[in-house]
Amino acid sequence: MNDNWVVIYAAQGEADEQQVCAFLEANDIPTAVQGEALRKTHAFVLNGLGEVLVRVPPEHADKARNLLERVDRGELRLDEID
Repeated sequence: MNDNWVVIYAAQGEADEQQVCAFLEANDIPTAVQGEALRKTHAFVLNGLGEVLVRVPPEHADKARNLLERVDRGELRLDEID
């Protein structure tokens, strides 16, 4: 992962992280995660402690945000490909 990749989502649990990453990757957006070590060693998320940040390359950030906003509005589901 390159340091200039953009954080577009804070996952609250491994299932959340995997679902978001799979959705974005199915839409041709590469992903990388940051911060998974604490969650994997302590297996909890509390007040942001243990959350995982989903990052994408800057050139894909707008598309990724748009897709996730459409999920929030109910226009898409995470298991769909746009």
